[in-house]
Amino acid sequence: MTSIECIGSAPIQRVLQFRIKPGSDLLQAIAEGVQAEGVQAGVFVSGLGALRKAVFRNLRVFPEKFPVNPEDRLYLEIAAPMELVSLTGWIAPRADGGTEIHAHFAASTVHNETVVTLGGHLTEGTVCGIKVVVAILVAGADHAHAAMDPHSKSLDIFLGQAA
Repeated sequence: MTSIECIGSAPIQRVLQFRIKPGSDLLQAIAEGVQAEGVQAGVFVSGLGALRKAVFRNLRVFPEKFPVNPEDRLYLEIAAPMELVSLTGWIAPRADGGTEIHAHFAASTVHNETVVTLGGHLTEGTVCGIKVVVAILVAGADHAHAAMDPHSKSLDIFLGQAA
């Protein structure tokens, strides 16, 4: 018996890094950078900079049955100066020919003269501040694909030979 549900690997082709203009939506800018560079598969290795506004999406409860529904989630919007301290996730080709971007992030801000850090799923509405720099390890699209995970009933990345 093992703890590992799925395992795979893909060769890394290159590192892509880009800086996003202030006032840009972070998720939309990532999609633009990925499209401009022809990235179909990869993993985020870094994201740092300043944010003006963040929208964190988190699970409110674990659902009794999957998939997760909107009432299982909480959206928290914060409009304040923040430091983007982490960006993780993946990019993979979908069966319909599109590209799936699944990212999580953490950002810190000052609240009552104390630094607090929040994190969650990256959604549209998170706005870049002074500057944001994103780095992606680009993998071969023939070794990765986004497909429905049978357990969570949501898209997940699968590495190895594409389906």
